[in-house]
Amino acid sequence: MFNRIAVLRAERAISRKELAAAVGVNFQTIGYLERDEYRPSVELALKLSQYFGLPLEMVFSLKPFAPISAELIEAKLDRVAKEDRDVSAAVASSETLHPGVSRR
Repeated sequence: MFNRIAVLRAERAISRKELAAAVGVNFQTIGYLERDEYRPSVELALKLSQYFGLPLEMVFSLKPFAPISAELIEAKLDRVAKEDRDVSAAVASSETLHPGVSRR
């Protein structure tokens, strides 16, 4: 199982001890999780996801994670594509409602 615990901790500038205290485990458990030496219980995985305010699949995965920057780029491209589809649909709708109106 793969996880982003170390990255998420670093982004938030929190120590293993702080995270461990927040989710009710020993700080060494956090280190074991980060090094993939221990698999969390469902309860611990849910507590960690809740602590970071992220869906479970953003913290844990059965496959290696793509870099977060790549995921952000992909999400932005998806948003731009949706906006393009929305604009195209609006233009098509306008042309249907107002045929023969020229556009410059």
